[in-house]
Amino acid sequence: MNTIHHAAAAGFAAKADNYVLGRPDYPPALDAWLRDELDLEPGKTVVDLGAGTGKFTRRLMTTGAAVIAVEPVAEMLQKLTGEYPEISAKSGTAESIPLPDASVDAVVCAQAFHWFATGAALTEIHRVLKPGGSLGLVWNTRDARIPWVAKLADIFAPYEGDTPRHHTGDWKKPFPFNGFSALREHHFSNNHTGAPEDVIVNRVLSTSFIAALPPEKQEQVAAAVRALIANEPTLAGRAEVTLPYDTAAYSCIKE
Repeated sequence: MNTIHHAAAAGFAAKADNYVLGRPDYPPALDAWLRDELDLEPGKTVVDLGAGTGKFTRRLMTTGAAVIAVEPVAEMLQKLTGEYPEISAKSGTAESIPLPDASVDAVVCAQAFHWFATGAALTEIHRVLKPGGSLGLVWNTRDARIPWVAKLADIFAPYEGDTPRHHTGDWKKPFPFNGFSALREHHFSNNHTGAPEDVIVNRVLSTSFIAALPPEKQEQVAAAVRALIANEPTLAGRAEVTLPYDTAAYSCIKE
């Protein structure tokens, strides 16, 4: 099915700026993972599939590989091309990647695969990969073992609806998939440090299904998040806070 989920289409289009401010970067430890697990280096070509505003594009560029960004939401693609005019950027979806057969060495989906975790998408990814090419799946997930982080999730969970979410694990259902090796899994610690309005409030407002809410509902969510900050002793009154993340990275090879 070559469509974009309504929450992604509406939410990410409306709140591309919040996405840039509220989302964490990725841990430097991923550099070695990209090199050793996905074999990215100068002379290789990698697709950043579901590239968004380019949060992971920068990390891919550091490998020296040629990067092709593919993103279906026009507003996010505009942010990406403004930030990285030197890379090839294309409008496309996971089920319809605008590239020839067996043309790239790797496809990476950062913070994205749960939106299109289908056999159709994996078939299309398999098509554009060269034999022996790699698929990489990466997510920054909030560390809900921290009590206030768990309370944060409780604020916006009621609005989730039918939005695909990484934490449900539904993205794993298409695996194992014919033509790909078994998934390999790695985890890295990661922190997002900055002003609470950016690190916490804008993070929540950048969530697709929150960004798609009417403005008055978004304000209610933001007020609840600010109240949590004000009542949490480790956060209240601080100019700088840290939201802890676990970065999960999965990889497999086209057989």
